[in-house]
Amino acid sequence: MDTLSAIATRAQQEFETRTAARDKALGHARLLTRHCALAIRAVHRGEDAPAREKLNEAGQIARTLANDLADYPDLYYAGYTQDALKEFAEASIVFALAHDGELPQPEELGLEFNTYLQGLAEAGTEMRRRCLDMLRLGRGEEALRLLGIMDEIFSVLVTMDFPDAVTGGLRRLTDVVRGVNERTRSDLTLSLRQKQLEEQIGALQKQLDGYSPPHASAPGHDPRL
Repeated sequence: MDTLSAIATRAQQEFETRTAARDKALGHARLLTRHCALAIRAVHRGEDAPAREKLNEAGQIARTLANDLADYPDLYYAGYTQDALKEFAEASIVFALAHDGELPQPEELGLEFNTYLQGLAEAGTEMRRRCLDMLRLGRGEEALRLLGIMDEIFSVLVTMDFPDAVTGGLRRLTDVVRGVNERTRSDLTLSLRQKQLEEQIGALQKQLDGYSPPHASAPGHDPRL
């Protein structure tokens, strides 16, 4: 029984260590998610410096998670950890797309491909908000550029025809991207057509305002006399 007691003691120590690592990872995951949400909000507000700051902080947390859980791969690949890292991918990609920059590489962010692609999908849907913001600001060309990016993202995601166990449920996110793209294209088309119609009406109104009809002759008056 002494052997069993020793096993129990070692098991308790292992569980305590793993529990501490899990609790610490949960805290980091929540903090990482918060920083990413603030970074995306700053991007939409056009606040570049705060967005960069939050992204840098998020990157540090992501690296800390990877280092702290190096001996616990099951905790690192747990849902709550990967969900937070997916948010990190999304925020990093949103920042790059909004500034027409190069996409960050999965290796650069320290992410697995499935987590990165999930973040890419959510970044694509996040571009809808920015696209509509550009429309409200009268920046139709920028809105069209963003819609083109959304289409490119979908074109890539739809080729990832692999089991959900491999991609982490990417197929469902791809379907979401498809729906968001269709709604955004419809909204953009209607808005641009309305703007074009308003411009045509405005041009016609200017022509009418400058038009002076010839003076009509009085009844019974011969203009030749």
